[in-house]
Amino acid sequence: MCGITGWVSFDRDLRAEAGTLDAMTETMSCRGPDDRGTWIEGPAALGHRRLAIIDLPGGRQPMTTQTPDGMVALVYSGEAYNFTELRRELAGRGHRFSTDSDTEVVLRGYLEWGEALAERLNGMYAFAVWDGRHDKLVMIRDRMGIKPFYYYPTPDGVLFGSEPKAILANPLARARVRLDGLRELFAFVKTPGHAVWDGMHEVEPGTVVTVDRSGLRRHVYWQLETRPHTDDRDTSIATVRSLLDDIVRRQLVADVPRCTLLSGGLDSSAMTALAARQLAERGEKVRSFAVDFVGQADHFVADELRGTPDTPFVHDVARASGTDHQDIVLDSNALADPDVRAKMIRARDLPMGFGDMDASLYLLFRAIREHSTVALSGESADEVFGGYLQFFDEEARRADTFPWLVRFGQHFGEDSDVLRPDLTGALDLKSYIADSYRAATAGIQRLDGESDFEYGMRRICHLHLTRFVRVLLDRKDRASMAVGLEVRVPFCDHRLVEYVYNTPWSLKSFDGREKSLLREATADLIPRSVYDRVKSPYPSTQDPKYAIALQEHVKDLLAKPSHPVFDLVDRARVARAAHDDTPQIMQASRRGLERTLDLALWLDMYAPEVTLS
Repeated sequence: MCGITGWVSFDRDLRAEAGTLDAMTETMSCRGPDDRGTWIEGPAALGHRRLAIIDLPGGRQPMTTQTPDGMVALVYSGEAYNFTELRRELAGRGHRFSTDSDTEVVLRGYLEWGEALAERLNGMYAFAVWDGRHDKLVMIRDRMGIKPFYYYPTPDGVLFGSEPKAILANPLARARVRLDGLRELFAFVKTPGHAVWDGMHEVEPGTVVTVDRSGLRRHVYWQLETRPHTDDRDTSIATVRSLLDDIVRRQLVADVPRCTLLSGGLDSSAMTALAARQLAERGEKVRSFAVDFVGQADHFVADELRGTPDTPFVHDVARASGTDHQDIVLDSNALADPDVRAKMIRARDLPMGFGDMDASLYLLFRAIREHSTVALSGESADEVFGGYLQFFDEEARRADTFPWLVRFGQHFGEDSDVLRPDLTGALDLKSYIADSYRAATAGIQRLDGESDFEYGMRRICHLHLTRFVRVLLDRKDRASMAVGLEVRVPFCDHRLVEYVYNTPWSLKSFDGREKSLLREATADLIPRSVYDRVKSPYPSTQDPKYAIALQEHVKDLLAKPSHPVFDLVDRARVARAAHDDTPQIMQASRRGLERTLDLALWLDMYAPEVTLS
């Protein structure tokens, strides 16, 4: 797991630009604290920061090989979980290896199969190959978009990086955000390819982007496809279990300490139990970590989203699976700490507005990094198996919009209501979301004979797997890599995603509950308490001291009336929220206060040119 960056300029020799490449590379030192490397040859410059996971001494990058027709160089971030099989196949085709790393397998695989290598990989990855044989750059991203990857076309080539900050470190990149970028910040829809920064793009999941002297081309090598599902219930359950066994076994491979993220929900509990059983076969014990808040279990108040606190269920799983468990308990001062907020904004390059859930995730990962370098997460199981409340909400099912937005404000609070009225009008988020929804649903294939209800549920599943999950995967990656922790997501294995996506909703919820297939596939592993537990999302603090701390920080901001944040937010509205001491209003205003603080820090940190056009 690493950070990659680079620059291709067909009209110049980049050996004179080593200082700029160094600056781009160093922006990602957190992603790769173990090593750094750069490589420049003529029009191509590659940079790499390494977090060593497999073959600690042998996986240095950029990795190069000289061929009779020219140099081929690679910078690679991620893990190829099937690298052992690919290595064996490549060795049979005459390739010779000098390391045990999966990076060299990817490089040799490119030499053998070219861009078609992407179709053979199983894993999470973002990598770039400079192919000196043809003077072209090839950029490839994994199918689900687990690893981030951005590029910025220039008049004579391209800049690229794992994160926008690497690209913005180059003087050719302009730190500008237009109206569409602001819309993306507030709409919560994650448009594929959109990077918020003007002129910058994502390499979309499942896509190859090639740049040569003739220009830039995109090729989609994977997307969700509709196929008939003919397996009965028992076969489907058995197939899910078989896939999970194989996926977890592959993702436990590492030459560094591993652990699991355990929330006490079905997803993380099933994954932890599988990992514990597999490691026990080798005489090893799995470490598990959970996040909690001071006083949360004692003073927990149930609501529509969260009916139970996590901690009792976490401890049930830890006992049943025999994990070496640790709770990471956070207080409100830590969650509201401006320094923590700034670190998350720097990690994400954007003010995404997840508030205490961003802060707690960062603090959790930072604490885990003291013990482990690799963590397995239950992220994405809700999108794959159908676990969210909106899958069962009739209003959300019928709505002509993204289903998670139907009750979003009700569940998480509004943040756009703190914006200046003129900006709110210019954003016109309602139209932006409607256009995005039409584009997102336009290409979803329907099976012959599929009922209106089943097709409607297929659309909802598709939207979660191609829009919603990418928001959460990006958040997970940025927060973890900011502290040098690699987080793997077993439920994003494309084989499992393809299989479960095509099971009809009547099978996904055959017992009338969420994630029926996953529950039954792992019923022998999890405690009964977890088997019976209703879905509860990632926790959020209920401590009113957190809202009070937010108000104090916003009051400090209000004392700076010339701050550029007030070109975006309505100072009077923010002031009312910051001075209201009604507990219910304080809680309802939290999201707007968090967004205001995030925007202010982002403006201070990046000094973007915000253009309302």
